Amino acid sequence: MKQITETLDSFLQLDRKLKYYEEAIGLMYWDLRTGAPKQGVDIRSEVIGELSAEQFKLATSAQLGEWLTTLEEQQIFAQLDEVSQTLVTETRKAYDRNILIPAPLYKEYVVLASQSEAKWEEAKENNDFASFEPYLQKIIDYKNQFIDIWGVTTSRYDTLLDEYEPGMTVTELDRIFGQLRGQLVDLLARIQASPHQPDRTFLQQSFPIAAQKQLSLQILEQMGFNFQAGRLDESVHPFAIGLNPGDVRITTRYLEDDVTSALFGTIHEGGHALYEQNIAQRLAHTTLCTGTSMGIHESQSRFWENVIGRSRPFWNKNYSKLQSYFPNLQSISVDQFYRANNIVEPSLIRIEADELTYNLHIIIRYELEKMIFNEGLQAKDLPAAWNEKYEQYLGIKPQTDSDGVLQDVHWSGGDFGYFPSYSLGNMYAAQFAHTMEQHIPAFWSLVADGNLLPMKDWLTERIYQYGKLKTPEQLIVDVTGKSLDPTHLVTYLTNKYSDIYQL
Repeated sequence: MKQITETLDSFLQLDRKLKYYEEAIGLMYWDLRTGAPKQGVDIRSEVIGELSAEQFKLATSAQLGEWLTTLEEQQIFAQLDEVSQTLVTETRKAYDRNILIPAPLYKEYVVLASQSEAKWEEAKENNDFASFEPYLQKIIDYKNQFIDIWGVTTSRYDTLLDEYEPGMTVTELDRIFGQLRGQLVDLLARIQASPHQPDRTFLQQSFPIAAQKQLSLQILEQMGFNFQAGRLDESVHPFAIGLNPGDVRITTRYLEDDVTSALFGTIHEGGHALYEQNIAQRLAHTTLCTGTSMGIHESQSRFWENVIGRSRPFWNKNYSKLQSYFPNLQSISVDQFYRANNIVEPSLIRIEADELTYNLHIIIRYELEKMIFNEGLQAKDLPAAWNEKYEQYLGIKPQTDSDGVLQDVHWSGGDFGYFPSYSLGNMYAAQFAHTMEQHIPAFWSLVADGNLLPMKDWLTERIYQYGKLKTPEQLIVDVTGKSLDPTHLVTYLTNKYSDIYQL
């Protein structure tokens, strides 16, 4: 028994050490993305690479493999507590995957990814895909090497999907997206045919950034964001990073001629932050102290941004506050503002897309990623393929690569397989919201009163506190009583836009 206790203690100490490495590396990434001097990028990337390589060596050590084998013995495993059992299971999955990759190859990839993100930011600013293309192609080549090492099941792309949404496959996504695409295209056609089109022209004026910053902070506070355990900064592409539950950082992007970009971007990232800030303390210092999947994580950002943040009750409460910051909206009614911020209109930029067409943006990226890894599409061919799909699905064509293939940061860091999480998040969010409305009878009255804390508490009790203790499937079933059902999203969108467009 003493030997087993010592083995478990050693395993838990190593897991904690891996989490510390993760936090240190995450802090460096945050610094790179929020204003680190450009001349320091290459050396900082090497530092990140070196630390990541050391972390990788620990995570693939022979000693860890021996501890896992011991702890997995049936009689021993049964005696472990829930957290230790899940840690063993999750560590084994990662161990078996990573042990196949040579440490030097992994280090090369991490350094490249760090440099690539910096190069993407520069290329996006200068509309210069040609300068970024070699980096992107190398990232794709490394990912293909990893797939070859890990092995292929049904398709090469399945291997990447599992990193972000465990158990998800191309077959299942093709079914879900195929069903969703048809229903959304039909709803879009009905909306476009409606004579009751909202006016958005009044949003095309100046909104001082200093005032936008103050408003963003107030909205985050209303959501229950803990400023003693987090902060709000600026970056080219908004993101959230949970270093630990006591240090969760989010960024937004302020545009003086668009008050909605930072407003809804902040609420979106705030949703991610609430998840990370409210993971149970018993999971702190462990690698389970994070969201269970990117789909579930995105469900929270999309729930807060769209279900709450774009709702009529939310703006009935908050519109006067917005007007106090921007007097140029005094003549605009709350209903006009609400309808303008829920306008459905095909657009080029994903993060600024409406709730309906947003899913088509994701389907485009999903299909391109399948083409890259299942059909061999090269980086140099991506701008043309991107533009073609935008014309096919949304009826518009980017005039610049900055508004096209360069608009997202994800591929520069190697996050292939991530994009489907956004639409999965929309589906999870609609299903969670449907259940929440049943459990909290005064749901919309609370929103109209500006009291969002009961929603945060409900989500904390059922989702946030568990971190990675439950799988996405376990979580959705435990919370809603059934597996993921895309019809909740279609029903939500149909009801919302039937009201706005008087369908």
